[in-house]
Amino acid sequence: MSLPVAQEAQIVNVTVNGDEHTATVEPRLLLADLLREVFGLRGTHLGCEHGVCGACTILLDGEPVRSCLVLAVQADGRELTTVEGLAGAEGLHPLQEAFREHHALQCGFCTPGFLLTALYLIDGDPAIDERDEQELREALSGNLCRCTGYQNIVDAVRDGAARLRTAKEEG
Repeated sequence: MSLPVAQEAQIVNVTVNGDEHTATVEPRLLLADLLREVFGLRGTHLGCEHGVCGACTILLDGEPVRSCLVLAVQADGRELTTVEGLAGAEGLHPLQEAFREHHALQCGFCTPGFLLTALYLIDGDPAIDERDEQELREALSGNLCRCTGYQNIVDAVRDGAARLRTAKEEG
């Protein structure tokens, strides 16, 4: 019986938070590890490494994915958004401000995944803050938090959605 032959490294080109990046990676490298270890973007947290906790959630072409379940080579030619891409030169993103003001984080480990999941939800339904609280809780249920009890997170997402809608109407 022979052992499988290791595949050769591959070049991956991705756009991360608007910036082009290129890396030569082994085919088995996870997207989370590409972001954290190769590109130095440590805001993507690794919790369970089984896709259960949501701490590693990023947006891949605008869709939330668990970066611990995606190979880096699968992201070749695609656009990634991490938590580092939310804040701009003018300061924190309105959703980040809402999380801060509503004390929606304690240890902060789950926060990047919640922020990107919430941003995706708000982009899909700008009036999500007006929906039933149970619907919002269910929409966020793929992200686990062991500190906050979720109420402050729900409040922050509602407030962040309202802020983004107001900014869009004024802008």
